[in-house]
Amino acid sequence: MSSFTANPTDDLAIATIRTLAADVVGKANSGHPGAPMGLAPVAHVLFSRGNRDFIVCSFVNANPKNSKWFNRDRFVLSNGCALQYILLHLLGYKLSLDDLKAFRQLDSKTPGHPEAGHTDGIEVTTGPLGQGFANGVGLAIAQAHLAAVYNRDEFNLINNFTYVFCGDGCLMEGVASEAASLAGHLQLGNLVVIYDDNHISIDGDTAVAFTENVEQRFLSYGWQVLHVNDGDHDLASISEAIAEAKKESTKPTIIRLRTTIGYGSKQQGTHGVHGAPLKADDIASLKTKFNFKPDQTFQVPQETYDLYSEFGKRGADLEAKWNADLVAYGQKYPAEHAELTRRIAGELPTDWEKSLPIYKPSDPAVASRKLSEIVLTAIIPSLPDLIGGSADLTGSNLTKVKASVDFQPPSTGLGTYAGTYIRYGVREHGMGAIANGLHAYGGIIPFVATFLNFVSYASGAVRLSALSGHQVIWVATHDSIGLGEDGPTHQPVETGIALRATPNLAFWRPADGNETSAAYLVALKSKNTPSVLSLSRQNLPNLEGSTIEKAARGGYVLHEEAEADLTIVSSGSEVSIAVEAAGKLKAEGIKTRVISLPCWLTFDQQDEEYKLSVFRDGTPVLSLEAASTAGWAKYSHEQYGLPAWGASGPYQKVYEKFGITGSNIAVVGKKVVDFYKGQSVVSPLRKAIHL
Repeated sequence: MSSFTANPTDDLAIATIRTLAADVVGKANSGHPGAPMGLAPVAHVLFSRGNRDFIVCSFVNANPKNSKWFNRDRFVLSNGCALQYILLHLLGYKLSLDDLKAFRQLDSKTPGHPEAGHTDGIEVTTGPLGQGFANGVGLAIAQAHLAAVYNRDEFNLINNFTYVFCGDGCLMEGVASEAASLAGHLQLGNLVVIYDDNHISIDGDTAVAFTENVEQRFLSYGWQVLHVNDGDHDLASISEAIAEAKKESTKPTIIRLRTTIGYGSKQQGTHGVHGAPLKADDIASLKTKFNFKPDQTFQVPQETYDLYSEFGKRGADLEAKWNADLVAYGQKYPAEHAELTRRIAGELPTDWEKSLPIYKPSDPAVASRKLSEIVLTAIIPSLPDLIGGSADLTGSNLTKVKASVDFQPPSTGLGTYAGTYIRYGVREHGMGAIANGLHAYGGIIPFVATFLNFVSYASGAVRLSALSGHQVIWVATHDSIGLGEDGPTHQPVETGIALRATPNLAFWRPADGNETSAAYLVALKSKNTPSVLSLSRQNLPNLEGSTIEKAARGGYVLHEEAEADLTIVSSGSEVSIAVEAAGKLKAEGIKTRVISLPCWLTFDQQDEEYKLSVFRDGTPVLSLEAASTAGWAKYSHEQYGLPAWGASGPYQKVYEKFGITGSNIAVVGKKVVDFYKGQSVVSPLRKAIHL
């Protein structure tokens, strides 16, 4: 028997969402009105109903007056559109009607697609399809993990659900498939996905490109699959499906919800309402149909505000009770309470950095991927915040430290939900997007791993990490032609500059042990910046003049010469080659400084005086890197690197083929000195314009 109780204001509230969608997009003359209009009934049910009467319970538990309450349910609109802004306003978040009127306008709180950190109540940045779906999997993993670590029999502190709305486009994207497959394996019963099955994409009816059986697909992933055939009117079935989803604790659930895109419009059910505003006469007709005044815009009846205000009242009560439970938890479990609250606050443990390894030149040469493993082994015991994983390259990336436990469903016998190492499988894009969700949840700093070349597979997720300020650390090994025999298919020539060109992304290419420790130091202190650690397969010597403190500035003078004739700037595995070349040049009477520049972003953030002391006037600068030379003109007068793709063979032979040896760089350096002799050379950093 149905537990759903209709309310006289249901239809009015749903109509309010639909007419606001038309007005919001219409005033901006840009956007997607169809999805909010089709999803209005399920959005209404999700935020106004629950397992009991709607006044005392809603499916979603959250507090609009404190959008960061830790145990709130997470809501993700994967097919990001104006619906989320409309809901946030109606539910009482810090988003006014004037903000809705400023949709897609410069510097408004309502940009074209929802952005985390920009608008109150937005959990993750969505719009690029499929990303939000995968973020939702990350949010669900985070809850399962933190609950397993901190909950106790008498304290069910962390028990929230993650709800995701997605559309046909999201499910066409490979990133969603990768994440869905892993979510099924991980048995994430705290994840509920509502699939807006409206059969429309920008090109028209999905019959032209998307005819698979989505229900069977998700059954094969190990999900619970439910469906509601009338998402336009059947509120009771919508409510019952969500309630059923929440009962299933060992499987994620997808609810296939058949809706009509742009419901109420003259063009409902067509791609005409997908990505363009409704015409004025259509908006007037829509409002008349729903008993709104056709000549007025942005109408919100008081009854609608009153209905949704109950959501906020209940959320405030729930948070108050949770805060009291947290205090009681602290009295009984003071150590766990201290650690949990520290993690919620986003603070690192005191003095954690003292465990970072320090090296001296006499220490043996080691591959920087191995140096990364040594750092992780040293810091993880004092940093439970770190949740790691690899895309099926654990033995190559060296990311699983001894004694760590896999994050796995306990029923598999492969690990527990308290485990801190995730086996992502060969799913780089899904891994990156899931990691964004892990960080968005709070209390977790995710690190993920693959070969540097295959970070390209995840570029959509990496870009959103940087845009959203997610502190995700990529351990990207096999970072150059130095990987040798695997050849050009695996040798990243262009990847480094693509990542360096990404705003708010720190691309680190450490040259030795101290620089590797520095990369982790800065990455872990950078709360709102993702980092990619580009690490070698081949052994690298520990360099004279390197320190963690120097490298933490992103760039420094590794080898100084008074009245130098040349400066060579390099990164990673080529720094030692630059040092070798400098020695050969000195034997010929050419004094050569060497700069190590492991991270452009971090160096660029230093003060001007320091930067000009590193790249000083008076000597030409030659850059050296076993990759594309693109971008190096910012820091050098001349550039040496790879002219095209790499080659397959033992790495020493590959380096020789491309002239990246101490002997050849000495020859190149001498040519640079001869070319600039007699010229007045200023630092490449001296510019008329600084962005």
